[in-house]
Amino acid sequence: MLRQNSANIEPEVNGQNVEGESTSASPGVDIQRELNRLEEIILDSPRIPFVGRTLIDEEQLLDQLDIVRLNLPVAFQEAEMIVRHKDEILQEAELYAEEIIENAEQRASQILNEMGLVQQAKVEADQLRNQVQLDCEAIQQATIAEIEQIRYQAQQELEEMRARAIAECDEIQNGADDYADHVLDSIEQQLTDMLKVIRNGRQQLEGDGNYESLGTPLNPEA
Repeated sequence: MLRQNSANIEPEVNGQNVEGESTSASPGVDIQRELNRLEEIILDSPRIPFVGRTLIDEEQLLDQLDIVRLNLPVAFQEAEMIVRHKDEILQEAELYAEEIIENAEQRASQILNEMGLVQQAKVEADQLRNQVQLDCEAIQQATIAEIEQIRYQAQQELEEMRARAIAECDEIQNGADDYADHVLDSIEQQLTDMLKVIRNGRQQLEGDGNYESLGTPLNPEA
């Protein structure tokens, strides 16, 4: 789920922001480069002493995740464009095959018309046409299935990356809380020790004062 303020982050094409469906056929943003940038953000973040944890700028990390997430549709559009180009090639192949079949049928009609084999040639031409159509449909289905597999893998990798990033952020937050609790506990212990010293000092002073009062005569003239 995108953050509310991530609406201002637009997908990139060739290093420039684009909006919505206006994405051209040019290559999209380098997802691997953005993932490397995400890794750099984590590795370059300052480490918390004593706990071995890293303190990460949450806004910067989430912005980088938004860049990757928002540019995935561009990659999907490029994959769909590849499918469309392949469909055009398949259509051209079908037209070419039909032209070959029509020429073959015409030639067969001319040669076999007097031999009574026109019907047989037509049946064979229909079979050839059907076979070519089936082959083209099989190639098209295989191409679509491959593109869908690539898209599914990209979505899975993005979800795994997001889950790892969130888990590491939670771990860092827990480490920071433990460190703060340790510091506060140490301060509390020091204050407790200082309070004991103060109380012992006051008790000693009060004990010395009582002793002097007992040794002093109540009536100096007695």
